[in-house]
Amino acid sequence: MGVTDKPRTQIAAAFPRKADFAPMELAYLDSATMHPVSLGAKANAEAYLAARTFAGAGEGYFAGATEKRVLERFARLINAHPSEVCFVPGTTAAEHLVLAALDLPASGGRVVTDTLHFFGSYYLYDELAKRGAEVVWLRAQDGRIAMADLQVAVSRGVKLVAVSLVSNTNGFEHDLKAICDLAHAHGGLVFADIIQAAGCTPIDVKLSGVDFAACSSFKWLMGDFGLGMLYVRADLMPRLKRTQFGYYQLAAWRTPAFPQDPPYQRPEGYETTDDASGFFAMGTLPHAVLAQLDWSLDYILGLGVENIRAWRQPLLSRLMSELPRLGYRLLTPQDSTSAIVACALDDPQALAPRLAAAKVKIALARRHFRVSPSVFNDAADIERLLDALS
Repeated sequence: MGVTDKPRTQIAAAFPRKADFAPMELAYLDSATMHPVSLGAKANAEAYLAARTFAGAGEGYFAGATEKRVLERFARLINAHPSEVCFVPGTTAAEHLVLAALDLPASGGRVVTDTLHFFGSYYLYDELAKRGAEVVWLRAQDGRIAMADLQVAVSRGVKLVAVSLVSNTNGFEHDLKAICDLAHAHGGLVFADIIQAAGCTPIDVKLSGVDFAACSSFKWLMGDFGLGMLYVRADLMPRLKRTQFGYYQLAAWRTPAFPQDPPYQRPEGYETTDDASGFFAMGTLPHAVLAQLDWSLDYILGLGVENIRAWRQPLLSRLMSELPRLGYRLLTPQDSTSAIVACALDDPQALAPRLAAAKVKIALARRHFRVSPSVFNDAADIERLLDALS
C-alpha cells in the first residue's frame, strides 16, 4: 500500500528542505504551534485511506506492523528501548497517567514545577494542590529557571519534579541531567514534557536519567493530532500503581462469549505484557496518524536532529540579534539553542495586519509573540519577518 516498511537511508542533509513540503505562499514560522504535514507523510496517510476503502485486491490495512515501527523509531529518536515507550492520546494525558501511577496526591510528597512549564499544566497542578498535594512553583527570572531555586525546592524532599524540557513560552531549555541528578539524590522522580524538543532538539533519556517523558506528534514530529508517546524508565515499573486497564495491555485473554465455552470464572490474573504498553496502553489508535508518523519519524532520523538544529541556529541568531534593535524585548535567553525565539509584547494582535500583508505566520499569543522555524525555512523567511516587524 505504499506505507514505509524499511528504514530510510541517511538523507543528504541539504537545507532548506522546501521540496519535502507543499509550496507555501506564507513564510510559515510557527511550527512550535503546529508543524506542516510533509508530502511524504501526506502520501502515507493517503495510502492508508486508500487501503481502508478495500477497493484493491489486497486485504486492506493492518496497523500492528506500523505501530511497532513507529514505537521503535521514536525510541531510537530519544535513545530508549522500544519496550519503554507506548502510545498515549497526547502529552497532557501522559502527564495525568504518570501522576495517577505515582498515586498523587494520596501517596504524599512534594511536587516541584515551574512557570515555564506548559500552561495547561498550571490547571493540573493547581487542582492537585486543592486535593492535598504540596506543589511548589518556581518562577522564571530572566527567561530561565535557576538551578539554585531548584536545589532549594528539591532539597527539602520531593516526590516529583515536572518540567517542560523546552518551554513553549520562550524556548528555554532545562539541563535535564542536572535536574534528574538532583531529584534522584533526594529520592524524587522527574517527568519531562518533551513536545517542544522531540524531533528538533537532541534528547537522550539514558544520558539524562529522566524517569518519564512524553510528547504529542503534531509539532516537531511532523505527525498530526490525536496521538502521543510516553517514555517510562524500565526499572520503575514495579514501583508504579496500575490505574488504567485496557485490552492493549494484554498479551493474552479469554472470554466466555460462545456456547461451547465453559462457564465464566474470574481468572486469577490477566496476562499483561511486561513493557510500557502493558502498563499504560488503553485502546484503539488513530491509524491515519500512525501512517504519517511512520514516514515522518523515518524522515527526521534520516536528516538527523543535530543537523536540523545546526541548520536553524543561524536563523535564530539573526532573530535574537535584530529583534532587540527593532525595539522588541527578548524573552528567550541569548544562549538558547532550541527552536523557539519569543518576545514580550503587551498587544501582539496589533502585529496581525502587518504580518498578514507580508504573508508571514508566527504565533501571536498572550503578551508575547513566538517565532519557530523548521527544516523548510531559510534566511529569506527570516528577513521577510523582520521587514514586517520593522
